[in-house]
Amino acid sequence: MDKSYKLGIIGYGGMGKWHHINTEKLDFVKAVAVYDIAQEARERAQNHGLRTYSTLEEILEDDEVDIIVIATPNEFHCPYAIKSFEAGKHVVCEKPVTLNSEELQQIIDSANAHKKVFSVHQNRRWDSDYRIIKQIYDNNELGNIFSIQSRVMGSRGIPGDWRAKKAHGGGMVLDWGVHLIDQALDMVKEKVTDVYVRMQHVRHTEVDDGFQLFLTFESGLVYLIEVSTAAYISLPRWHVSGDFGTAIVEDWSCNGKIIRPIRGKENVDATPIQAGAGLTKTMAPRGEESTVELPLPKITTNVYKDYYGNFVAAIEGREELIVKHHEVMRVMKIMEATFQSEAENSSIRVNI
Repeated sequence: MDKSYKLGIIGYGGMGKWHHINTEKLDFVKAVAVYDIAQEARERAQNHGLRTYSTLEEILEDDEVDIIVIATPNEFHCPYAIKSFEAGKHVVCEKPVTLNSEELQQIIDSANAHKKVFSVHQNRRWDSDYRIIKQIYDNNELGNIFSIQSRVMGSRGIPGDWRAKKAHGGGMVLDWGVHLIDQALDMVKEKVTDVYVRMQHVRHTEVDDGFQLFLTFESGLVYLIEVSTAAYISLPRWHVSGDFGTAIVEDWSCNGKIIRPIRGKENVDATPIQAGAGLTKTMAPRGEESTVELPLPKITTNVYKDYYGNFVAAIEGREELIVKHHEVMRVMKIMEATFQSEAENSSIRVNI
């Protein structure tokens, strides 16, 4: 790489600090400055060796800063990104990038007009659990996949303050949903034809604190995304079924397995089992004589090295962005269809 690029971070909360800590491990980017309206946040940044500013204009006027990282509440992303381009900076923005597709298009147009690189930090494309499932999907290890279930579940409600406020772009669709939708679209290279959601308001009335989102793809594959903040027992992180097996990833530690039928023994007749008050052959479990258990593949990732390495390479004209503008727009369009489905209490036909 030609140089070490200097980062200016807007918003030194959880994610702003996360960008700083993780880029400290890299030699081609270095955080040097922070803008935050909160004095406490500026003091934390100063304790970590960063110079701080109390106004947006100050950090944008800092000639040493090459890249602005926007890690603020969501409603500030659009105006801050556009002002950063106008100041001659490249931009990395936290998700969701904006509250609607119109604002996103404004950012893209501004980046293009000022010839600056703009990327959304879709870091969960590098999650090992996701990469495992994507490899299984890409390698056709389960045959024709007809069902993918992707879940994240907790029991603590919506954390913090602004994430529970509609004006700030709060709620789980815009928080976790944006990641899990991005994973779905990154993995399944088909158009989405149908969007249906059921949102939950267990502890929060202003925004959703959980949801079940069903995406139907052109092939008929049904992709369920479920997020809960009121589940005291979690379901598996991933459950994927094809006509030649099932894969399960239990958790972020990537515990799980693959079960596949033995060729030629797919149709071995079952012995009926007692099921409640009756018998069943349909739901009788398979034995070792007709299935084989396989371990999940092992995958390790380095999101910040890969993400920022690609971002810098895009600045230098050596690579295309991994997280492309049209991909971010697709995610935004699916989220808009999700909110339309909730408002109309119906399935929404789309071509996204």
